[in-house]
Amino acid sequence: MDQILDNANSWLSDFFDPEVRNEVKQLIANDQEELKDRFYRDLEFGTGGMRGVMGVGTNRINKYTLGKSTQGLSNYLKKVYKGESLKVVIAYDCRHNSDTLARLVAEVFSANGIQVYLFSALRTTPELSFAVRT
Repeated sequence: MDQILDNANSWLSDFFDPEVRNEVKQLIANDQEELKDRFYRDLEFGTGGMRGVMGVGTNRINKYTLGKSTQGLSNYLKKVYKGESLKVVIAYDCRHNSDTLARLVAEVFSANGIQVYLFSALRTTPELSFAVRT
């Protein structure tokens, strides 16, 4: 439980917005089981991308976990493809906040000097797959 509490307490810094900090404080004070579920691990990147419950915490989909993962991927791409012109294609679907989170991911890639092609509306997986190939 100490590691979970350490993870949760790290979300009380000024880096996180006030609503997030308040929610974490409430979890620490009032809901240890929910706190455990949200902070016992980092959300993992799988074959279908980042999947999980939306909410506050390291084991949730939110702007912080997606931003951190995107930064890590950017670092990796820049290391492996050093000196090459990097490009990514981002699509989104009809799930809640998918468009907003896609824009956030695009901004992180762009801030790393990676050219981003972001679809302007909902797209199917096959359209994204085709765009990546071309």
